Amino acid sequence: MGSADKIIRALLAIAAVMLYFTGITSGTLGMALMAIGAVLLITSFLNFCPLYTIFSISTRNKK
Repeated sequence: MGSADKIIRALLAIAAVMLYFTGITSGTLGMALMAIGAVLLITSFLNFCPLYTIFSISTRNKK
């Protein structure tokens, strides 16, 4: 996973949390966004995305 991909995932996760805690989203939609945000944040920290492996996608720079 490339560094730009990790940064985008972390920013999206933070945005999902902010939407929930500011009350913009609530209920089922809010909880779904929180779950998606958690997955994005975890995959960002682990530098691994299972879907990328399944679909043979790489966002790393070629050396």
